[in-house]
Amino acid sequence: MSSTAVASGKVEYTDSENRNALIAVKAHLIAGLSVFLLMMLGGLAMRAAQGTWIEIGVDLFYQIMTVHGVGVVGAAVIASTGVQWHFLRKYVRLSNAIFWTNFFIFLTGVVMILGSIFLGGYGGAWTFLYPLPAISMGAWSTGAAAVFQLGVLIIGVGLLILYLDFGRAILARYGSLARALGLTMLFGKEPVDPAHPKAVVASTMVLIVNFLGIAAGAVVLVMGLINLYNPEFQPDAMLMKNLIYFFGHVIINATIYASVIAVYELLPRYTGRPWKTNKVFLAAWFAIVFMVMGVYPHHLLMDFPMPAWAMIAAQVLSFGSGIPVLVVTGYGALMLVYRSGIKWTTTTKLLFLSMFGWAAGVIPAILDAMVTINRVFHNTLWVPGHFHFYLLLGLLPMIIGFTYYLAGEGDRNEQPKATDSLGFYAYLIGGFMTSMVFLASGANSIPRRWAVHMEEWVTFAQVGTIAAALVVLGTLLFTLRAIFILPGAANPR
Repeated sequence: MSSTAVASGKVEYTDSENRNALIAVKAHLIAGLSVFLLMMLGGLAMRAAQGTWIEIGVDLFYQIMTVHGVGVVGAAVIASTGVQWHFLRKYVRLSNAIFWTNFFIFLTGVVMILGSIFLGGYGGAWTFLYPLPAISMGAWSTGAAAVFQLGVLIIGVGLLILYLDFGRAILARYGSLARALGLTMLFGKEPVDPAHPKAVVASTMVLIVNFLGIAAGAVVLVMGLINLYNPEFQPDAMLMKNLIYFFGHVIINATIYASVIAVYELLPRYTGRPWKTNKVFLAAWFAIVFMVMGVYPHHLLMDFPMPAWAMIAAQVLSFGSGIPVLVVTGYGALMLVYRSGIKWTTTTKLLFLSMFGWAAGVIPAILDAMVTINRVFHNTLWVPGHFHFYLLLGLLPMIIGFTYYLAGEGDRNEQPKATDSLGFYAYLIGGFMTSMVFLASGANSIPRRWAVHMEEWVTFAQVGTIAAALVVLGTLLFTLRAIFILPGAANPR
């Protein structure tokens, strides 16, 4: 047997280790979905306020906007990490203790962030863009800004510890990150192993980009904290913005690359067809490593001091970023499902929906990466339209679909319950409407991050409120399923 085939085998754990691991994964999913639900309620409140259906003070609006942004990113990270860890540990030996450690570090950071916002009044957005945290004009204290940034920093430290364990385990099994990523097969140094785990390829890519992204975030957070208490220390604003957006763009994008492992692992089970690894797949994931890290300057196209080469590279990479998704994952999922006789349970519908949401969600982002469009659209609601599409219809269906699978739906020969069907269609219609209303608002030049809307913008916000209510209804039903059924579910076959 070849060394590649040996490395593709699964790791054996004790029953106790498996039970502990399953509990840990369920805790990550329940925490992630619960935070998502709370953040959606905040989003609903903001849209209703913009639509003049409720009144929210301006200070409170920006506090909700801040917690909504950081909370969605945090929920995406913790839930997608649960998905990734569950499947990766089948192929490499991961530490349950470190997984739990990261979880409790995450919760500590969350408490600090919530305190800084709702007790300290911090409302400077989740991007903590320098020098805004230090110049609040009395809206929040220096301490509140510091606690917020410390909370984000602590969460990052926990993730770095977890990724060190990922790296240790992958190196112990495969010898190098290049081999785990499949580069030895891609470049002909080893024969292609069709069974080489996609979970290992995707996890290696996430490890590389997120380790660098979080490290950059840690650097900029430390510099921001120094500036808060030593105003004479004034780092270059353009450098700070680059580090912040590199960190932010990488970490939120990496969540979907971690979660798509559920699609790779589960669709073959439901279709009864293998999803083989080949050179096209490996080349796509190798390209994704550079694309995810290199596209962030498309958020800085209006920052004229930026080097021209960085802007050009960001545009080219942005235009190409959808190709690996469409060619490898989207097309692969279609071919796997086509004439397979797949049973359309809630799990399979969510996983398949995620392919549409991911593939279609990149299109508004590619458009926004064009300078002629960016100069008009980037500071409008077009941008929330893009990432709500990407997250609501791409990322979250992967996570929720995996949750349903873990709750045992795939092991029972039954039709989806009425509440599951209601949840799915309310979520689907609401998520699509929410995204389209944001995009239409952006196309009509309605700015983002405005607490109060002009009269001609109110109708858009009111339709968006109805759409957000449908999303909340669907997510509520999904989350209740997770809270009440997931804890007692056995490890699925």
